[in-house]
Amino acid sequence: MAGSKEIRSKIKSVQSTRRITKAMEMVAASKMRRAQDRMRAARPYEERVRRIAAHLASANPEYRHPFLVRRKEVKGAGFIVVTTDKGLCGGLNTNVLRSVTAKMQELEQAGITLQATAIGQKGFNFLNRLGVKIISHVVHMGDVPHMHKFIGAIKVQLDAYVEGQVDVVYLAYSQFINTMVQKTRMLQLLPLPPDTVKKDSGYSWDYIYEPDSKLVLDELLVRYIEALVYQAVTESMASEQSARMVAMQAASDNAKSVIELLQLSYNKARQAAITKELSEIVGGAAAIA
Repeated sequence: MAGSKEIRSKIKSVQSTRRITKAMEMVAASKMRRAQDRMRAARPYEERVRRIAAHLASANPEYRHPFLVRRKEVKGAGFIVVTTDKGLCGGLNTNVLRSVTAKMQELEQAGITLQATAIGQKGFNFLNRLGVKIISHVVHMGDVPHMHKFIGAIKVQLDAYVEGQVDVVYLAYSQFINTMVQKTRMLQLLPLPPDTVKKDSGYSWDYIYEPDSKLVLDELLVRYIEALVYQAVTESMASEQSARMVAMQAASDNAKSVIELLQLSYNKARQAAITKELSEIVGGAAAIA
């Protein structure tokens, strides 16, 4: 059994760790609420842009944007991987990267070349270790996502699709369900699935275009793709803070349990030392007598 001094040192160390995890839990809880507000505020914009794009596409059937055309043969695939910049958020990043790895292995076995855009330090480091070709990346975004920070990285991937370097683009991120549940999503970003730009109402809309319908639809679909990625980033940030809060709460609870066990061991060691001292005193007194 360890000595009393050593156990006291361990107790102080775990108590210090618990104070840190408790503080991180409280910080994550505060950031989580703001991240959830941003995520919910972005959802209506994405849905509205999708509806307008769907009506524009159906109103101009003679023009098919490259984002809407499914190619006969897939030779290259692109990935936009959204992860966090920091760790200590449970298995959040691990689940996303595991899903990305499985999809990449499946495509590689089919002889498809891969390239990726990493949004978040964890995903960037992982893809580098995996040896995947990274054509653009964004790291250190902070707690508040700004479109201008990662719009350039997204454009590199969109340009690669338009130029034919890749024939399909996937988006992987953590979807926020609730505080306790975050779901990994792997969706096909390009070409847009038919259901995405399908009219959800029975009536037709009429538009006045300036300068013309082709330019309007081109710009709108690019904005829609950017809105999808922005929504994925906000979902990932809300998931990050929720997962970190839960992870730090679990760490604080575990530290409390460890402290209780160490305190019990300390009491036992102290009692054993007192009993030994009493035995020596009684034995010495008996020997003198």
